[in-house]
Amino acid sequence: MVELAFSTNAYTRHSLPEAVRRIADHDYAGVEILGDDPHAYFPSFGDEETRSLREALDETGLDVSNVNANTAMGYYDDAPPSAFFEPSIVNADDELREWRVEYTKRAIDLAEAVGAPAVCVATGRPLPGNPPEQAREYLDQSLDAILDHAESKGVEVGIEFEPELLVECTDEVLELVEATGRDSLGINLDVGHAAVYGEDLGETIRRSAGHITGVHLEDIVGGRRGKHYHRIPGEGDLDFGTVFDALDDVGYDGFATLELYTYPAEPDRAAAEAFEALAQYV
Repeated sequence: MVELAFSTNAYTRHSLPEAVRRIADHDYAGVEILGDDPHAYFPSFGDEETRSLREALDETGLDVSNVNANTAMGYYDDAPPSAFFEPSIVNADDELREWRVEYTKRAIDLAEAVGAPAVCVATGRPLPGNPPEQAREYLDQSLDAILDHAESKGVEVGIEFEPELLVECTDEVLELVEATGRDSLGINLDVGHAAVYGEDLGETIRRSAGHITGVHLEDIVGGRRGKHYHRIPGEGDLDFGTVFDALDDVGYDGFATLELYTYPAEPDRAAAEAFEALAQYV
């Protein structure tokens, strides 16, 4: 049976241990750890921070659904709005790309330390001067190193596709998983991203069967070809009955994680209302 988790990326005005404790107050079974500033930004996230996190997890009884390493905004002193995925694992600069590979390895280390089954990572965009075919070569190189490390730790890696990234839809992520040919690589399936791309959510889930390392949930206004803005379930147009029916059909029994980073001023309201809206499905 699918269980609900909530991402700490809605609680960026709170410390990581406090975010975990607040999420537990809303009856979630799991928590996703934001692998970025201000929570687990790995260049400054050491043994003491890991101990504090584990204490909060032990106190609350929450399991960790995933370590979300999609972004590394902490890299920047003053991050521009367009920097979400940079430095990415497809960046044309060798040093920046290697920095992000090592960063992702640290996310895998944290996943092992807290018992998370997986980390997720986004590919980033092919920036000017880095055409998609070249960026794909960089992606393959980066994934080889990341997956070697993940396999040594017993952690899966889920690619999270998103419109406008190098890997932006189900067709592309399935092709990548098949071409890579490694069981440790799968899909962190964000249903809102699939909806914005124009996919049928039931079909997306069924096609991804056997490769899903985790699920992200949020509502989207407009459904297919809607605007990419994460909303509390019930405030948009997605059919979550279809989503959960399809997850049941494919035998997915992991976590479905609410990712509502768009509510930093009222994360408790977002967590409570999201749980109330989706509890009927789990």
